[in-house]
Parts: sequence; structure tokens; C-alpha cells
Amino acid sequence: MTDAALTALFNRHGPAYRWLAMLTVLMGTISTILTATIINVALPEIMRYFTLSQGVAHWLSTGFLAAMTTSMLTASWLAQRAGLKFAIGFGMLLFCGASALGALSQTPEMLILSRVLQGAAAGLLQPLAMFVLFKVFPREQRGRAMGIYGIGVILAPALGPVLGGIIVDQLNWRYVFIVPMPISFLGLVLAMIYMPGRDRSQKPAGFDWVGFLMLGLGIATGLDALTRLQHGGDEIITVIVEMLVSLVSLTGFVWQQHQSKAPLLQLSLLRIASFRNASIAALALGLALYGSTYLIPLFVQTAYQYSATDAGIIMFPAGLVLGILFPLAGFAADKYPPRNLIVAGLGVFGIATLLWLETSQGTPLLYLTVLVVLGRVGLALMMPALSTGALVEVDDLHLGQASGIINFCRQFGAAFGTNMVAIVLELGGSGSSAPSGVEVSAASLSYFEAFGLMGILSLLAVIPAMKIRRSQVGSNYATEC
Repeated sequence: MTDAALTALFNRHGPAYRWLAMLTVLMGTISTILTATIINVALPEIMRYFTLSQGVAHWLSTGFLAAMTTSMLTASWLAQRAGLKFAIGFGMLLFCGASALGALSQTPEMLILSRVLQGAAAGLLQPLAMFVLFKVFPREQRGRAMGIYGIGVILAPALGPVLGGIIVDQLNWRYVFIVPMPISFLGLVLAMIYMPGRDRSQKPAGFDWVGFLMLGLGIATGLDALTRLQHGGDEIITVIVEMLVSLVSLTGFVWQQHQSKAPLLQLSLLRIASFRNASIAALALGLALYGSTYLIPLFVQTAYQYSATDAGIIMFPAGLVLGILFPLAGFAADKYPPRNLIVAGLGVFGIATLLWLETSQGTPLLYLTVLVVLGRVGLALMMPALSTGALVEVDDLHLGQASGIINFCRQFGAAFGTNMVAIVLELGGSGSSAPSGVEVSAASLSYFEAFGLMGILSLLAVIPAMKIRRSQVGSNYATEC
């Protein structure tokens, strides 16, 4: 999006254009994030319908996140090549088609394919949303904008399990694929009106296809190797080979980014210490947000025998609290050092996650709900501050690349984090003991290990978060990179 295109849109729609642009990209964000989480409550029912093991079922979430992590790197190139109107419109159409495929799926393979395609659409839409927001809002208003935009980013995964639970118990799991489609279609209409077309005065940007293929191969083989670990020593040779292929591919990707004239990720930005530490915090955020949203509904249904609706209701108050706190956190991110909010958010989430270790089948539903709310309070504190704090030393010229790296780190953490949670659920529990004074079933032990893993990793992420620079002091990109 060029300055000329922005000026034309502002002249046409006035100051309200900022909010119209936010509404447009928010439709894509809500629909894609909603579908990323709404399916989690439906997982037990889908597993029963297709007779799936946990080792296969988790691909419905992991496949989505992995495709999103990879495809998001094409967003900037597609927007420059074809314009934001086409890029966002294509993403909306792809999402609607993939959702229809999921609703009509007759085999597990078709269902997983639909989730992968949904993830690819999400990977296009979410980075473009960030790019649009940072272009239309001035620096001093970005925290506020991220706070309001973040209602969709966080509220959708909070409310998704509620809708999913009601749909599964009252209708059919297939409807979880249909619910987000009208939102995406509305976003398509708004994009045709408020997003600019291709700027033909600019030379089309190149695309690093070699790096893209290396990254895709590295992520795919790495995730599959982790999944095969669930089968124990039976596939150890395959696991070793895939791990080596993943390591070589990802190393080649890093090398290629330094050599390419059109890198997918401007990795030289990571030489800025504050930005590098924020990227690590973004990895933890991805694990926290998506890992917990995957784990909690599954846990309360399989270990504590709650219904799908009950599992969704546990998540519902967290959505209401987030709707109130997230804009306030955005204002706070403009007024206070982002580092303080990020550290506080990670700490609150980590403690709330570890408190799940003290629960049992006799724990009241209200207490479980409070734990979810407490964890989401931590995420609400963290997300606007991370989006702004990560960029305090990045100049306007590199905002697009910098925000792309933060998005990539968050989704990379989500994909591998969710996969790690699934491995712990499949392999954990044996040889473990419950927390002192807590009576649990054997099925609960692996879940406790997963909660413990997420909580500890979140608290460890406080260390790099504390090294994020407190305030804007001017860009160090020229001197450090």
C-alpha cells in the first residue's frame, strides 16, 4: 500500500477510513482465528466419528497452524504483486472454500486437507491485517489500535470453544466449519470497497521460492518427526531421517535469507537485541495462546468427563473479560513501557497454567473457569504491548518486515507448541505421579505434564522479555544491521 493509495482512500472516506480499514481486516482475523479454535471442542466427537487416535487428530490443529506459518510469508509478495484488494479477497475466498470442504468431508484425509487450506488462507489474511493497521494508524495511536483490533485476535479463540460446544451437543460437528463463513464473506465485500488494488507504477517484487520451499520442507518434516515420536522406537529411523532433513532445510532457509535479494524474512533485524528478545516472547505467546486453547477443552472433556457445552462454557467468561481488558491494555501499551506489560502477562499466564496441576475431578467448574480467565488476563496484558514493544527500535521503512517476523514467530511457536502438547498427551502419564494431595485418574497425568510444560516455558520467556527496551529511542537498524 503506497502513500498515494492511502491518501486517495483518506480523501474519499475521511478520518473514518482508519476504522473502516480496521473493520475490513478484522473480519478476516475473526473468521480465521475463530476456526482455528472452534474445532478444539469438537475434537473428541470427530475422533469418535472417524475413529482417530490423538496422534492423528492433532493434525486438525497442527496442520492448520503449520500451513498458516508458511503461507503468511507469501502475503506481502502477493499484496505487492496483485494489490491488497486481490490478496485479501483471495484469502477470504480460499477460506470459504476450505470451510465448505471441511463441512462435507467424508474421510479424515479430506478433513485434514480442509484444515490445511484454512490455515493457508489465515496465513495470507493475518499478516496483511497487521500491515494495514500499522500503515493507517500513526505510531502514537498504534497501541490503542492494537488493543481494539486485539478484541478479535483474542476474543475469537475465547468464544470459539463456546460456539463449538453448543454446536457439537445441539447440532453436528460439521457445523463448526460453517459458522465462520458469513464473517469471511462480509470481509470479502468490505475488501472490495476499502482495500486498494495493485499499484501499477511499482515494479513487482521478487519472491524467494527456494527459501519458501526450504522452510515448508523444514516445518513439515520437523512436525511429522515429532508426531512419529508418539509411536516409540518402531519408527526411530524415520524420525532421525526427518529430523536431519528438517535441520538441514531450516539451516538452508536461514542461509538463503541472508543471500536472497528478496528475503521472506529480514533476519538481519534480529541483530537488534530488543527485537530479538521480543521475537522469543512471541514464540512463547504462540504456545500459550494456541496450546492452552487446544488443551483445556480436550482436558475437561476427556479427563474430567464434562460435555462439549460445559467445556465451551468454561471458556466463555474469559472472552467477556478479554473484551473489557484488551482495549485497556492497548491504552496501557501507549502510556507505559511495553516490557513491563509483557513480563506481567507472561508471569500471570504461567502461574495460572501451573495452577491446573492442583485440580481434580472434584474441582468445581467455577474454579476451572477462574483459571481460564486468569490465564487470558495474562494474554490480554501481553499482546498489544508485544506488538508495539517489539518495534520500538525499528524504523518505519522496516515495519512490514518486522511485524512479519513477530507474526511468524507467534505462529511457529503455536504450531510446534501444539505438536509438543499432543506428544505429551500421547506419551505422558506413565511413570508420573500426581501433585501432592491431589487424586487424579491415570488419564489426567499426561494432561498435567502438558500444563506443566506450558507453564514453565511461559515463565522462562520472562527472561528475554525483561531485556526488551523500555521505550522508543530511535531505530538502531542502521547501526546494528
